[in-house]
Amino acid sequence: MNRIGVQHIVDALAPVRATGACDQVCLTVGGLVVEVRCVSETLLAELLRYFQHVISAPGNPDITVHVLGTAELPFTVDYTDWARDPGKTTGRKDAVCEFENGRLVLKVRTGVRFLQAKEWAIAFGPTETNPNQVINFINTQILNHFQRGGWAVCHAAAVRTAHKGLAISGLSGGGKSTTMLRLMEIEGTQYVTNDRLLVRKSGSRTDALGIPKLPRINPGTIVTNARLSGLIDEEREEELRNMEPDELWHIEEKYDLFIEDIYGPGRIAHETGLTDFWVLNWSHHSDDATSVTKVDLKDRADLLSAIMKSPGPFYQLQDGSFWCNRSPIDQTAYLDALAGIQVWEVSGQIDFDALFDEGAQLLGSST
Repeated sequence: MNRIGVQHIVDALAPVRATGACDQVCLTVGGLVVEVRCVSETLLAELLRYFQHVISAPGNPDITVHVLGTAELPFTVDYTDWARDPGKTTGRKDAVCEFENGRLVLKVRTGVRFLQAKEWAIAFGPTETNPNQVINFINTQILNHFQRGGWAVCHAAAVRTAHKGLAISGLSGGGKSTTMLRLMEIEGTQYVTNDRLLVRKSGSRTDALGIPKLPRINPGTIVTNARLSGLIDEEREEELRNMEPDELWHIEEKYDLFIEDIYGPGRIAHETGLTDFWVLNWSHHSDDATSVTKVDLKDRADLLSAIMKSPGPFYQLQDGSFWCNRSPIDQTAYLDALAGIQVWEVSGQIDFDALFDEGAQLLGSST
């Protein structure tokens, strides 16, 4: 534990917080009000654009996030690498430094730093050139709040209709976003979330809550969905279309997709009652037809592992302690939260058309 306390860091950053516009924007998700104070007008404009569908009138915030610019701490900080999730092999991503009642998190590739503490949430460093990391930090505060309230976070996308709430999990790069966006073509569907879904048992139903994180999609998602044509330049899109499916599947490029720009207004609703859960366990290398089969999660630890998501280095528990590197995830919490939900395994070959037909039948049913 570092002898320097949270207040030392807050005091060191005070001059930076005192400069700039420090304009505020308030977001409301699931009744939680998050105030964001940003010293950069350019970055603030990006945040206003990104979070436009959850912006609310200024009020009494539950959480305040301070977004600063470049700042140097007047003392040495020694970071320890944070182990990446299983299956992630692209090098160092996060490093942490522990303080009394707080933690500094460093994004290794960009140099953006974050102070996470019970009374403070501060982003500083090259924030203006890394808006997506600031967006993720704001969403992390939302996740932290609800996890402390007993919600479990799933690695899942989700859509909803008037009668159904469908979550979609799978291994990273397994097609969650592509599947979810295809289902948005079904009349009456609304976008809930792309990658993080909070779930909690409430009486006889399971409540689900998405965070205001827009889809950040791979090229394969774009070139297999005609509606998304034009999100990338024509020459690059043609290159991608000429690739083999397996090669295209593994390209690491990301593009933000603004749901209401593509699908129209009123197509986002972050809250839903969850009724069904698909777990994508299919493969390009399978010769079997795509199938969707009912399963019991209690008997399928492999599928449950695809649903569960580590809270990560930013998660601070109610008592002020932090989530530890590679701490075991409580499987029982997920089984309890998803009890009564119909879980389906999607297996066989990857066929988005076939899965769309299954989704149209499921989501079009009011029973």
